[in-house]
Amino acid sequence: MQQLGLVAAVIFATAILIPVSTRINLPWPVLVTVFGLLLAAIPQIPQVHVEPELILPLVLPPLLFAAARKTSWRLWVANARPILLLAVALVVVTTAVVAAVASAVVPGISLAGAVALGALVSPPDPVAATAIASKLHLPKRLVSMLEGEGLFNDVAALVLYQVAIAAVVGGSFSPGEAALKLLLAAVLALVVGFAFGWGVSRLIALLGTGDPRPQVLLSILAPTATYVAAEEMHGSGVLAVLVYTLYSVSRPVDAADAQGRLTTDVFWSMTETLVTGIAFGLVGLEFQTALTEVGERWTTLVGETAAVVAAVVAVRLLYLLPSVLLTKSLYRRLQVGALDDALSGQRSSRRLRRQRDTDVPIGWRETVVVWWAGMRGVATVALALAIPTTTDAGAPFPARERILFIAFAVVLVTLVLQGVTLPTLVKALGVRAGNSDGDEAEAVLIERAAHAAAEALNHLQDDVDFGVEVWDRLNAFPTDLLSRLSPQLASNTDHAAAEQRGLDREQFVLGLRQMLSAAREELLNARSERGVEPEMVDHLVRRLDLYSLPTTPR
Repeated sequence: MQQLGLVAAVIFATAILIPVSTRINLPWPVLVTVFGLLLAAIPQIPQVHVEPELILPLVLPPLLFAAARKTSWRLWVANARPILLLAVALVVVTTAVVAAVASAVVPGISLAGAVALGALVSPPDPVAATAIASKLHLPKRLVSMLEGEGLFNDVAALVLYQVAIAAVVGGSFSPGEAALKLLLAAVLALVVGFAFGWGVSRLIALLGTGDPRPQVLLSILAPTATYVAAEEMHGSGVLAVLVYTLYSVSRPVDAADAQGRLTTDVFWSMTETLVTGIAFGLVGLEFQTALTEVGERWTTLVGETAAVVAAVVAVRLLYLLPSVLLTKSLYRRLQVGALDDALSGQRSSRRLRRQRDTDVPIGWRETVVVWWAGMRGVATVALALAIPTTTDAGAPFPARERILFIAFAVVLVTLVLQGVTLPTLVKALGVRAGNSDGDEAEAVLIERAAHAAAEALNHLQDDVDFGVEVWDRLNAFPTDLLSRLSPQLASNTDHAAAEQRGLDREQFVLGLRQMLSAAREELLNARSERGVEPEMVDHLVRRLDLYSLPTTPR
C-alpha cells in the first residue's frame, strides 16, 4: 500500500509540475526527478522497491512506442548516418572510455565490471531527449538526431551490459562472443518486430474500424509483448519495439477512421505522460537505494564518481567535434562533385539525389547543444538496479555498491544539471528553429489536401446529382479547408446562414465525408514521402479529424 501511495504522489506531482514547467521554462521530467529526490530525502518516506527485471519491460516499450509512432522510416533513413554515429559508435566509445577510467579509479572493480558500468551509463535517455528537445523548439534535424539516438542507443548498450555482467558472474569474457551476440540480437529483433507488426496489423484489419477500443487495447499490449518475445529469444527488445512501431505506422490506414485516430492519439498522449512521470519520479526515489547500498561511505566515493561523470560528459563532446568536421568534409566533397558534373554536362541523377537528401552539417553551436542534451535516465537506473548481488561462485559481485552509486550520480548530474541549464544554453547560442521553419512545407501539404478534396468532389459529381445549393456549398469547402487549417492561406470564407438552410442534408454529408476522406488520404500518403515531417502531417490530420466530427452543415 505504501508503494502505491508513492506512485500516486508522483502522478499527482506530475499533474502539478507540467504547467509549472511551462511557466518557468524548464523540462517537466527534470522537475519530476527533483520531486522524487526531495521525497526520498524525507526520513518518514519508505524506500521504494521495484523489481529491477520489471522496470525495463514495463516502462520502455510504451515510451518507445509513443515516441517512435510520431516518426517514419523515411525520416530515419534520411538521418541514418548521424543516428548510427551517435547511437552505436558513441555508445561503444563511451563504454570503453568509462571502463578505462573506472578501472583506474574505482577500488575493487574488475575489468568486466568496469565495462558493465560503462555500458549502463553510455546511452542517453530517449524520453528525456524527446521531452526536452520538443519543448525547446530546436531545428527539426537536431530533434530527429536526438530522438533517433535516444531510441537506438539502448540496443548496443544493453548487449554490451549483458555480456559484461555474464563475464563477471561466470568469470569469462570474449570480445568475439560479444560481437556475435550483438549481431544475433539485432537479427532476432528485426524478425520479431516485423512478425508482430504484420500480425497485429492484420488483426486490426480483421476487427474493422467501427469500434476504436480493440485497436487501442492492441496498441497497449503489442509493444510490451514484442519486447518480451524478443528478450526471451535473446534478441534486443528495444530494437524489436522500434521495428514493430515503424512497421505499424508505415502501413496503409483507413483515412475515414477519424474516431479511431483521435481515440488512439488521446490515449497514447495520456499514457506517455503518465509513464514518463512515474519513470522519472522513480529515478529520484531510487537514489535512496543507492545511498542505502553505500551507507556512510558515500563521501569517500566523491572523487571516483566525479572522474566517471567527467569522462561521460567529456567523451561525448570529444567524439562529436571530429564527427562534425568529417561530416562537413564529406558534404563539401558532394557539393564539389555535383558542381563538376554540372559543368561537364554529365550530371549524375543519383549523385544529385544523394546531395538533396544530405542535410547541411551542423555548426559548432548545434554541436554544443547536442553534446549538452546527452542526459541519462530510466535505462541507466534500471540496468544499475539489475546488477546481480553475487557471482556463480557465490562471491559478492565486485564493487556492486560503488557501481550503483556512480551510476545514479551520472543520472542525477546529467539529467538535473544539464536538463536545467540546457534551455539557457540554447537561448545563449541562438540555436532555434526559425519563425518560418516548416511554414512553407505545411502550406504545400494544406494545398495538396485542398486539391485532393476538390478532385474527390469532381469525381463524386459523376455519380450524384447534387442540388445547386449543396454543390455551391461543397464547392466552397476547399477554400474553407484552407482557412481552417491555415487562415493566412485563404481569404474570408464567411457563408451566409441563409445559404445553408435549404441544403439537402444527405447530399451534403455524403460530399463532405468524401472530400474530408480524400484530404486526409492525401496527407497520410505524404507522411511516408522523403522530406516530409511526420509530426506535421499528424498535426494536420488531427485537425481534419476534429473538423469531420460534425457531419452536418454549419
